[in-house]
Amino acid sequence: MSEFDPFVAEWISFVKNPRYTLVERCLKLAQVLEFPDIKISDYAQKLNLLSQGLCDSVSDIKNPTYLISKLNEYMFYTLGFEGDTDDYYNPRNNFLNVVIDKKSGIPITLSIIYIELANRIGLDLRPVGFPAHFLVKYSEEMILDPFNKGRLLDIEDLQEILDSSYGGVIEFVPDYLNEIEPEKILVRIARNLKNSYTQSFNYTLAMRCVDMILELVPDSPEEIRDKGILQSRLFQNDLALRSLDKYLELAPEANDADFILDLIRSIKEKSNQ
Repeated sequence: MSEFDPFVAEWISFVKNPRYTLVERCLKLAQVLEFPDIKISDYAQKLNLLSQGLCDSVSDIKNPTYLISKLNEYMFYTLGFEGDTDDYYNPRNNFLNVVIDKKSGIPITLSIIYIELANRIGLDLRPVGFPAHFLVKYSEEMILDPFNKGRLLDIEDLQEILDSSYGGVIEFVPDYLNEIEPEKILVRIARNLKNSYTQSFNYTLAMRCVDMILELVPDSPEEIRDKGILQSRLFQNDLALRSLDKYLELAPEANDADFILDLIRSIKEKSNQ
């Protein structure tokens, strides 16, 4: 449905290789999109060095509450990592190398680093793809927010996050705390970047993000729709029509079906001029 992109092919080959960790896959994403000169091994080593002080500070006690307390103290106060509240939507906050260097980021990138450091002290934390705000859990009763210095959250806090993101129309359900798989984490980061690039009119990189996502979730109606919209903005009209037709096949009852039909008519009119 579009031209072959060697960068996407290189990334998906890397992602599908089981020998690479989530951290390495995130760094590969950064390399493919904006940082061709970074060395993935260098940043993996930086995390190793960052974790050494934590490992040295922890006693033989394996109590999870104690270990979480030491992790929070080390990551947020000794190292100085923090949530980027001043420039939250800057696309660079999605790149792990940038977040490691500047020690600030958004929930998803801070959570990846938080889990990685936890692993070094034998603390098995799990990523949680909570709507609009990535979180971490030790158990169903111990939900942590690395964006807010590892704060322990209760049900009221979780509902508050939903209310602030969705205007009070979504009720908390326990499934929102399910563990999220590594490939879905990568999809979520790529979606963040797709939206940022689209808003800044960088349609070429937005298209690359869409293609990266579609390699992992090939029948995603949302991504096929966005691909068609991007193709129309890049004046790839024939490809755009194919993508948008496929979207309507996959999601005939979509809320934006009328908008997409209007876009298809507009593209056909321009093609016939």
